[in-house]
Amino acid sequence: MEISEFISSLPLLIGNAVETNQLIGYGAILIAMLLENLIPPIPSELIMPLGGFYVSQGQLDFLPVVLAGLIGTVMGALPWYGIGRLVNETRLEKWLEKNGRWIGINAQELARSRKWFNKYGVSLVFWGRLIPGIRTLISVPAGVELMPVTPFLVWTTAGSLIWTLFLTITGFYLGDNYAKIEIWISPFSSVFKTILILIISGALITLIYKTLRKLINN
Repeated sequence: MEISEFISSLPLLIGNAVETNQLIGYGAILIAMLLENLIPPIPSELIMPLGGFYVSQGQLDFLPVVLAGLIGTVMGALPWYGIGRLVNETRLEKWLEKNGRWIGINAQELARSRKWFNKYGVSLVFWGRLIPGIRTLISVPAGVELMPVTPFLVWTTAGSLIWTLFLTITGFYLGDNYAKIEIWISPFSSVFKTILILIISGALITLIYKTLRKLINN
């Protein structure tokens, strides 16, 4: 089955799970959100609003739906974080010491980038969880920069809780129109992406400016 076919069949699969048993329905939402974080093309904008729809129909309860989505999201973020840690800064630093001259980056510059992430990383992990398309992959740089697992989990959970709450509540009030949420929030997602990119770009420009200024002064 291709990924597009799987995505199209998700509402039916979750619906069948809900009709079979309430607990199985919560489990289906958890697994769907886990997969959504492992496979970025799967949209959370389809899964959680559907859960909200079933809450509005009295077939599921609100808090377990949100909790199932939240647990699935956090569990799905951990593998990407782990991948980032496997390609951690220590290994990159050793590689750059040997080969950095070929790409124009040295280990000292990498160390400066880690300081920048340590300064802004918490904000990026939190806000990144609220932006479709970025929310999954934001875990990778957190792992690469060796962000401690506890803060990573705390801020990933905080951002994901807001996202799952928003989508579930929206699905509850939209009812049969829950599937349209992806279309409605698309413009806002674009705005948030632009803002985040501007923040990152601004921080990088500031870092480059300060680095160049120190080099000139020295």
